[in-house]
Amino acid sequence: MIELLITGITLGLYAGFSPGPLLVLVISQTLKNGYKEGVKVAFAPIISDIPIIAVCLLFLSLISSYSLILGIISIIGGFYLGYLAYECFKTRGLTADIQLEQPKSLQKGVILNLLNPAPYLFWITIGGPIIIPPYVENAWSPLWFIIGFYTLLVGSKIALAYASGKSRDFLAEKTYIYIMRSLGAVLLIFSFYFIIHGLEYMI
Repeated sequence: MIELLITGITLGLYAGFSPGPLLVLVISQTLKNGYKEGVKVAFAPIISDIPIIAVCLLFLSLISSYSLILGIISIIGGFYLGYLAYECFKTRGLTADIQLEQPKSLQKGVILNLLNPAPYLFWITIGGPIIIPPYVENAWSPLWFIIGFYTLLVGSKIALAYASGKSRDFLAEKTYIYIMRSLGAVLLIFSFYFIIHGLEYMI
């Protein structure tokens, strides 16, 4: 269970700090409308990801008896994590001078996340394969991963909203870049683990 929690925290940190449409919306709302508006958008994944997780886990449960398919998905997840690690290493920061026309509402943050393919890809290739095996043994085990993941995902976006509200140049500073590089190294380890685990499924 502690392993699931740590994994959720690590991946949640990546998801919270990584550049993407939702982070852009969080920062732009903060800069244009104040810290509270950015915080509202940061909570969007908690609402939008419920149907996403349900659909992805249903799909994975339907193929759970096919080891070859699960192995392929795990390997794809490993390569996807490797790509995410690469993205972390090449991060040069974000400009806070964002021009993004979005209404001031949590609803728009939810819609943006629902239309973003990244959460679907994450839960099919990474999140799902992590929580399904523990679920078979203990139905409550996946909660540790989910709690760790969303606490850090939302928390880190709130922290970025606060930091960008205090300093418009924070996302281009070395601190942010160092955070992303460190997360990239951890994701690379997870990448190898997923690939090895996928090969074990296929043998």
